[in-house]
Amino acid sequence: MKVVLQGKNIEITDSIRDYAHQKIGKATRHFENLVTEVDINLSVHHSTRKQGIQMAEVTTYAKGTIIRAMEKHEDLYSSIDLVADKITRQLKKYKEKQQQREQTQSNQDTNFELSINPTAIITTHSPVLPATVVRNKFFAMPPLSVQEALEKLQLIDHDFYMFQNSSTGDINVIYERNHSGYGLIQPHQTAETTVVSNRKRYLLHA
Repeated sequence: MKVVLQGKNIEITDSIRDYAHQKIGKATRHFENLVTEVDINLSVHHSTRKQGIQMAEVTTYAKGTIIRAMEKHEDLYSSIDLVADKITRQLKKYKEKQQQREQTQSNQDTNFELSINPTAIITTHSPVLPATVVRNKFFAMPPLSVQEALEKLQLIDHDFYMFQNSSTGDINVIYERNHSGYGLIQPHQTAETTVVSNRKRYLLHA
């Protein structure tokens, strides 16, 4: 298993390197059959109001799935402890999901769709984008079911996840709602889209 350690605004001393490898290595040791690479990023974000925040971020690559966890604390070693505990929970959850999927091949979307609130966004307002793009991210987008997209969202430690819906072929966004539960944003089907779909259906049966 490949382990990469990087630092930003911080000097990676031998003691820090050894501690990070020890804690993260212990957290991922039981999942070596799943994890192929572990990236550890340690950084310090300075604030004028208080002591700099020490952040620890761990990204694991497990057979095509990215599992990510991030924690921050005023003490770097505490951040590493916290993120090691979180990534262990994430990996354990992922492994359990994999085992459940192997035991049953039934469609899990039927019951799950009821707990998702599709959100229709129809507005005349134009989005306001930042003058400068801060960061670009590129990633593969294989077709996923809504259930699979939710599992991805829970593994990357973000509050939203964009994916291609395997049922419709459309790009959807699943997100964690502020109060509770999850929401699903889907493109609004226009009349033109319906006409094209009907035309394709006619050609298939002609």
